[in-house]
Amino acid sequence: MAKIIGEDTTNTTPAESENLLELKEWHYFTSAVYSVTHTDFLKDINKISREYVNRTKKGIKLNEIYPVYMGDNMSADPRLSDFTNFIKATASNILMSQGYNMQMLEVIFHELWAQEHYKFSGQEQHIHGGSHITGFYFLDVPDDAPRVVFHDPRSAKVYSNLPESNPAQATYGSTMINFLPIPGTFIFTNSWLPHSFLKNPSVKPFRFIHFNLGVAMKLDTTQPTVV
Repeated sequence: MAKIIGEDTTNTTPAESENLLELKEWHYFTSAVYSVTHTDFLKDINKISREYVNRTKKGIKLNEIYPVYMGDNMSADPRLSDFTNFIKATASNILMSQGYNMQMLEVIFHELWAQEHYKFSGQEQHIHGGSHITGFYFLDVPDDAPRVVFHDPRSAKVYSNLPESNPAQATYGSTMINFLPIPGTFIFTNSWLPHSFLKNPSVKPFRFIHFNLGVAMKLDTTQPTVV
């Protein structure tokens, strides 16, 4: 009986090795997470984001159950144009690399805001419906910062999961993957990929920018303007 490559073939004889069947493998419907470090933005984004968060702090006491402050949408702030243009270009490149036809589409911001999480603050698993690319830019990261976690979006697989042989390793059987935030680093992913943040164990606040982008039809600038 022929053996399949991947079985225990330690004691396979030369004659048997000629009768090995190669099991081909394909992977489809993947869930990609992208990261890039761009520290040149860090100083200015830190300063401007504090302005927005400090406005929301006025007259509002920190909630003991949900100890977090969030700023307003600042995607249209002209001081952030280099930052937002970089995010839009990266998001567009990601969608094109995934096989989407972006020729007549442009990436637009749905929202971009700062979050300041204090001790024990975190976020439950969620997605951002209506958006296409979601991401983060990490600002102030304590030494024992919480991890950002991405969860398996395939409900059918979650329903039929088996015990993992080693949950500490990232494998096809993993149900979630976590990343350690690093100051000046972006993380991008598709908005349909569920994500969460573990609770902040530090007495120091954990600060980052969160953003969501969608797409819209490009304006046809070749047509004459009617006055």
